[in-house]
Amino acid sequence: MAGRDRAVMLRQLARLTRPVDAAGDGAVALAVYADANDHALLAAEAGAEGFACVDDAARALVLFCELSKTGTFPLARVWASGLLEFVLFMQDADGRFVNFIADRSGLRNEGGPTSVAGGGFWQARGLRALAAADLVLGDDRARDGFTRGLAHVRGRPSPADVRAVHALTVLELLRAGRMPELRQDLEEWCDEIAMCRSGELLMDNPDEAAPHLWGHLQEGVLAEAGAYLDRPDLIRVARSSALGYLAPLIESAFAEEMTQPYGVACAIYGVERLAAVTGEGAFGALAAKARAWFDGRNPAYRPVYDRYMGRVHDGIDHGRLNAHSGAESNIVAAEALFEQVASTASALTPAIAACFPAAVPLKSSPQLPVAG
Repeated sequence: MAGRDRAVMLRQLARLTRPVDAAGDGAVALAVYADANDHALLAAEAGAEGFACVDDAARALVLFCELSKTGTFPLARVWASGLLEFVLFMQDADGRFVNFIADRSGLRNEGGPTSVAGGGFWQARGLRALAAADLVLGDDRARDGFTRGLAHVRGRPSPADVRAVHALTVLELLRAGRMPELRQDLEEWCDEIAMCRSGELLMDNPDEAAPHLWGHLQEGVLAEAGAYLDRPDLIRVARSSALGYLAPLIESAFAEEMTQPYGVACAIYGVERLAAVTGEGAFGALAAKARAWFDGRNPAYRPVYDRYMGRVHDGIDHGRLNAHSGAESNIVAAEALFEQVASTASALTPAIAACFPAAVPLKSSPQLPVAG
């Protein structure tokens, strides 16, 4: 693809960005779902959920912190700052996160099963976002919020897929020279993850018969942590599971009844990290094949990433392309295709900014380049 087409999924994230005035000046969140015409849809997969959530805002915050570090995208830091305001707004004083706001007014959904304070994934992702904001944005509120929120995951049981997010967060902090006391937690959490397996395959929780690809980060986390901790046993576990689980899925072009971009992104992360840690070219080849899913190497034989329109679709369902394009799909695609995004986002900044709804403060950000 031509370079000018490669970062346009950020346009969809701009279209989905909404101000959340109740969360403070400049606060923004991402509409969870959007239809084929980019009209925002309420999440209701588990009863009444809401309009925007910490799960997506936190992941986008991490993405824009990473983009900010490259220096290639002038809007990254201000976008991340607006998302941080929302994430902080969704954290209770005791450190737990509520996941959803019910509507654009910012009314928090404090009772839904996918929103209740302290839920596994949104607590984990909220913490990772605060750690990134502390490291990249230097915001003391993020550091304080992380410390309060960490108390709710240390010494408490978690499924392996959620624990993998905890471990990845701590690993990023340790690499930055922060909180060395968490090294022991990282060791223990990686042992937990490695023990949650059936035969050679890493499981997401001990009660399932097979892994589920959505949110399955364990191979990549164990590979990275194994290298950092000098634990070749963890790398061996990750390698065996990737060969037994991720490799067949990738070789089949993810020929399952339903495959979402997040699942593909998790597979890419796992084999890519193993390629870096082991030096085995086969894992690099698998990563390239997995990325090709976004451009048509899939059961629908159609691009999931529509580079012309600037959106990533929500996956392949029973061999058909899902025309919707929500926040998660575009965030994880930007992570999976990060080098493409980072190398082209600067040139695309005016086109991305033009996609923000009029009420979004980023539309008139001073970080925008002057047209000339």
